[in-house]
Amino acid sequence: MIACDCEVCTSTDKKDKRLRPSVMIQSASTTIVVDTTPDFRYQMLRENVKNVDAILFTHPHKDHIAGLDDVRAFNFFCQPVMQVYANSLTEEAIKREFSYAFSDKKYPGVPELNLNTITDESFVIGDIPIIPILVWHLKMPVLGFRFGKFTYITDANRIDETEKEKIRGSEVLVLNALRKQYHISHFALSEAIDIVQEIKVPKAYFTHISHQLGRHEEIEAELPEGIHLAYDGLNISFS
Repeated sequence: MIACDCEVCTSTDKKDKRLRPSVMIQSASTTIVVDTTPDFRYQMLRENVKNVDAILFTHPHKDHIAGLDDVRAFNFFCQPVMQVYANSLTEEAIKREFSYAFSDKKYPGVPELNLNTITDESFVIGDIPIIPILVWHLKMPVLGFRFGKFTYITDANRIDETEKEKIRGSEVLVLNALRKQYHISHFALSEAIDIVQEIKVPKAYFTHISHQLGRHEEIEAELPEGIHLAYDGLNISFS
């Protein structure tokens, strides 16, 4: 048994129950999940998700790809082959970590995956247009994505000026803000606030927040107007 006296861990506020970050994008006819965290199965069950058309990956770190095996349930019930979109770096990691899904002789019931390589070129999944945004996780290239008025970026500590231009005009930006203290490969809270204010996005939500950031209610009260902490189960709608 592991004891924990962290005020976030022991908080009774549901907004302090922080699983690994992911997002689901839905239109009238298309459902996309960005990243399959180790919590993927629980998140899908919690939100009662019945169908996923595609999985989109930001980068190959374990906390963003580890739940991919659980797409087999969607293979069985609604999607015989799951369409997976990733850059070449992430594809290599997926093939390595889930080699059994790509072997010539597959054991019955393994995930059925079709890899689609993405670059910096825009593309479309179903009826959802997607603009990749290259950001940096120290030295690792990570992909953020713009879906119409909504931009999602996680695991970054630097965004080049050319890529910031792709974000401008978004109505909502989700951006990582790990903690208040400096971190070598993630935006700290003050750095994330600076990015939002520089790009002038009217509404922003911070994700990939660690327990070191502090309790939701306390940090939310410190944030500038239009900037909020994201939380598990947050739903953002557009007209």
